[in-house]
Amino acid sequence: MASAGRNANPTMGAGILPVEKEEQFNEFYTEVKEIEKRDSVLTPKQQIDRLLRPGSTYFNLNPYEVLQVEADSTLDEVKKKYKRLSILVHPDKNQDDPDRAQQAFEIVNRAWKTLENEETRAKCLDVIEEAKARTDHMISEKRKKLKREGKEPRVEEDDAANYKHAVYVMTMKLFADMERKRRDLEQRDMEERKRKREQEIEEEEKATIEKEWQKNFEESRQNRVESWKAFQAASSGSGKTKNKKVRGGFKPPKHKAESR
Repeated sequence: MASAGRNANPTMGAGILPVEKEEQFNEFYTEVKEIEKRDSVLTPKQQIDRLLRPGSTYFNLNPYEVLQVEADSTLDEVKKKYKRLSILVHPDKNQDDPDRAQQAFEIVNRAWKTLENEETRAKCLDVIEEAKARTDHMISEKRKKLKREGKEPRVEEDDAANYKHAVYVMTMKLFADMERKRRDLEQRDMEERKRKREQEIEEEEKATIEKEWQKNFEESRQNRVESWKAFQAASSGSGKTKNKKVRGGFKPPKHKAESR
């Protein structure tokens, strides 16, 4: 069971997959259980088919489902089942279908690593506990509705097998919803990193342009200063030439008295 001292379950209040998905969940669950009745271990090919069949992506989010063990199984029991499954689906034992065997093998290994780790195992147990709580609430609402309608408050989940199936379906929905939220957060995070990087590139380009402009300005300023100095020197020289007295220059004639 999940420890009461842990933080609030991150899936509480989360939405679930659309209702139309429930039929796919139910169909897959029924097919798998029918196979399990024929063979509690399943052959290598059947295990590979189970782990890779259409729609298995969401089911494989539940490590207990992947390893076909109950949530209250001990870690030693889980480890034993993991070893048996990993041998069954190992690529070396399925050389006629190595690629699919490798995929199945990786799924089994990922499930074991999840349950082997105390923190991630606790999160999985939290999901299962929430699934039970939601299922119990759903049953309670069904009973209330039947009472209001004046009917006997008996529901199909009163049967142990049906109750277990209802919890199973709810568990799958919660795992699927968690994965969808994880992907959404990952997508948003990726977009945010991309936005920041684009902003950094834009700022770097602006800084480069500013630096280049400043460099060009300094170079042109020096040219302007030199041009101004040359102009000043030329202007000063021209003025001196105009004001200089020229020896032997023009002299006005003397005034003569007017003769009568």
